[in-house]
Amino acid sequence: MRFVFSWIVLFAIWMALTSSLQIQEVLTGVITAGIVASFTWKNFTTKGLRYLHPKRIFYILLYILVFLKELVKSNFHVAWIVIHPKLPISPGIVRFPTKLKSETAKLILANSITLTPGTLSVDIKDNMYYIHWLEAQNMTDEEAAQNIAGPFENLLIKIFED
Repeated sequence: MRFVFSWIVLFAIWMALTSSLQIQEVLTGVITAGIVASFTWKNFTTKGLRYLHPKRIFYILLYILVFLKELVKSNFHVAWIVIHPKLPISPGIVRFPTKLKSETAKLILANSITLTPGTLSVDIKDNMYYIHWLEAQNMTDEEAAQNIAGPFENLLIKIFED
């Protein structure tokens, strides 16, 4: 079962990367995925199948939309900061706790924060995030958590923790 699962996952990745339905591309993907799966199938688990539940897929798609919205919003905000004559920034490192338990969810949250302009994930220790932020001054940890991780954290809980 793990061999078949790994073959399917690797083939899906191949198809996503090539984005072609030409017979030679599909055949090459089937063969390549089979070869790689024969060497790596012991490292795959079927735990990943639980994320194919319709409710989780809905929250994954919602997460992508929220991330894209936050990405566009922060891009415009940072662009406004850059073109503003007074350059209104107050950089610093903020820290805040997370409610996430899954290491994968913590990693996705850290990467989402880093990919959003104006913020950079510096460290995660236990359940504390340390984030370099362009607007860190005059902000409590709770306010920083709500501004930085708020849009993402609740959705990640629904995806990974339920």
